[in-house]
Amino acid sequence: MRNNPPYEIRLYRHPEDYAAVVHLWGHAGPGIHVRRSDQPEEIAKKLQRDPDLFLVAQDGSQIVGTVLGGFDGRRGMVYHLAVAEAYRQQGLGAALMQELEDRLRQKGCIRCYLLVTKDNLNAQRLYEDHGWECMDIYTYGKNL
Repeated sequence: MRNNPPYEIRLYRHPEDYAAVVHLWGHAGPGIHVRRSDQPEEIAKKLQRDPDLFLVAQDGSQIVGTVLGGFDGRRGMVYHLAVAEAYRQQGLGAALMQELEDRLRQKGCIRCYLLVTKDNLNAQRLYEDHGWECMDIYTYGKNL
């Protein structure tokens, strides 16, 4: 990681950051699927629960990274870690994850989960390099 990164990590601001964040998610490559739960009104609901767990990295006026976390009082969850292509392999993803993990620890979280698609090998390597373990489980989902 750079000594003086060109970006700052800050809290997501809704709705002003929304378009840039969704654009980043949509162009991040394999792994991030923008769905109904990513619509503005759903993000607004998410922010009512833990606004301090939605982080963006900004370089000048451009959002170049994001991570969205959740904490239900027992377990943490990581969603949508994304880094703009020009900023990859420079420690930004790791910095976003470290900040999110620190914030989850401050809330009392002792265990956290995340989902990675099978084709997202770069993300798998990043997480494993930072202590995350692949779990041999099935994941189920259901739209309500």
